Amino acid sequence: MFENVIGQGAVITLAGDIHLGRMAPAMLFAGPPASGKGTAALELGRIISCEKQNAPWNCVCPACARHRLLLHPDLLCLGSRPFFAEIAASADAFLKDSESAAARAFFIRSIRKLLARFSPVLWEDESGISKLNPMISSLEEGLDELDRPGKDDDNKKIIEGLKKTAFKLENDGIKEGIPINQIRKAAAWAHLAPAGKGKLLFIENADRMGEGAKNSLLKLLEEPPLALTVLLSSTKPNTLLKTILSRVRVYRFIQRDEDAERDVLRRVFRSPWTENKKNSGESIIRAYLDSFLPLNDSTLRGLAAFFAASAAAKAFSLCKKRGIVLPGPVSLLGKYAAPIAETAGLGRPERNCGGLVSTILKSADGFGVRSLFGRFLRSLLAIVAESQAPENVFSCTPLLVSYYEIWRRFATEADTAVSIYNQSAALALERLFTESSGALAEMK
Repeated sequence: MFENVIGQGAVITLAGDIHLGRMAPAMLFAGPPASGKGTAALELGRIISCEKQNAPWNCVCPACARHRLLLHPDLLCLGSRPFFAEIAASADAFLKDSESAAARAFFIRSIRKLLARFSPVLWEDESGISKLNPMISSLEEGLDELDRPGKDDDNKKIIEGLKKTAFKLENDGIKEGIPINQIRKAAAWAHLAPAGKGKLLFIENADRMGEGAKNSLLKLLEEPPLALTVLLSSTKPNTLLKTILSRVRVYRFIQRDEDAERDVLRRVFRSPWTENKKNSGESIIRAYLDSFLPLNDSTLRGLAAFFAASAAAKAFSLCKKRGIVLPGPVSLLGKYAAPIAETAGLGRPERNCGGLVSTILKSADGFGVRSLFGRFLRSLLAIVAESQAPENVFSCTPLLVSYYEIWRRFATEADTAVSIYNQSAALALERLFTESSGALAEMK
């Protein structure tokens, strides 16, 4: 069991619970991104349905075969995640080793993870599905083509077409938040008899549910059908309702050590990737996946520096109008960030909110890939911290603590607005700029 989850003690504990017949009806996989939570969740679905004793990893029973393709009717997945990065990385792995059945299956599975979010169970009677159906059909047809004999050049064309369509389907059809109507439809599905031994409802990034969706899920957790297992995953478990947390057994996933992460890259992605060493605790796997997104880290860093320098310039204008001195940390921020932004070709700081947001959105292609907004915010916080390092004048002072708290609080609010409440990146940036520059000018 769980042989495909590398370097996670949580699955060893879970496998022991399953072996002893102590599997909980509702569980939460809590841990950082790229820690194997999703892989473990899908493997749990296979184990629940397996027709053999102890669900061996290489089982060839019909239920396991359907689960490996994510086509089993007793598995229902919902919730958002950054699909495209994994799709692009798995496509690269497949093209490196086109004769490998495992690489082919991994690529197909990455597309299926996206398609699973458009199950008729979740989208029945939804008006928006009519616009998405052509893309869904195109992906299904492309996957069928990959199973036909053909030259490598043909595969390359098919794969590029699949990547392009998947990118558009994710951005047009996947909402960051989890709609209440999908939770309700999932609950109705949960009460239907299983096709096999049992059903798994997997809600990924469950913290992105609104209050109504959380309350609807709570009703299902209070009286779950006997054949159902509910599995939540989250990087922010503390944002879930306490009543939900009290009804799930928590398995904590950790960020794997560097050797384990490189083992994942080598075995799963066929990559010895060494460009980025682990830095400030960042996951190597996450950094590798991010490298397949349209904007690289250097571009995002330049945009983050432009935003930071502009906020500092705006705070300076506000202080000048009030006849007060610009706080020291804000002055350092402007001096540090402005040259980085100019080197990136973004010019001098922009004190006008509309001009700033327009420049960033144009350079970032509107943050069309939603995960890019979170990466932008992480780059911004990195610039904010680095700006104080050269002189280190304000270390451990109330002023510096206030400076960090301003940025942490408003960046968290911007991330929540976009990732959970589906607010546009433009509105989130406008609020972040206005509130952060105002708060910086009032620091004491």
